[in-house]
Amino acid sequence: MEENFNIHLGKKLRMRRLSLGLTQTKVAQAINVTFQQIQKYEKGTNGVSSNRLMQLSQFLKVPIIYFFEDYKEFKNVSLGESVDLNYSFLSRTFASLSKDQKEKILQILNNTSKFEKVG
Repeated sequence: MEENFNIHLGKKLRMRRLSLGLTQTKVAQAINVTFQQIQKYEKGTNGVSSNRLMQLSQFLKVPIIYFFEDYKEFKNVSLGESVDLNYSFLSRTFASLSKDQKEKILQILNNTSKFEKVG
């Protein structure tokens, strides 16, 4: 399980890093490791300690639960808390968007709700 989780966490780390347009070097500098260490995390070669996971979570602006989401063996016992964490993350992310970006997202959500009513 540990090896599979390291690979899963590495994919989540890489996906988030790329979505923010960050280099491995930038992430490495932020958490005080080498870029080679970030490469090893992303490949799943090395596991991430709880302290490093917390640093990554803070720097990448995601809740720690983000790294566990979609992992097949992860059982979320505290569902209420994770919902709050995800809501908080979404709320902060939405608040950081420009007015135009917010309007586009609201249009998409509005259109989606119309589709749900139809079919």
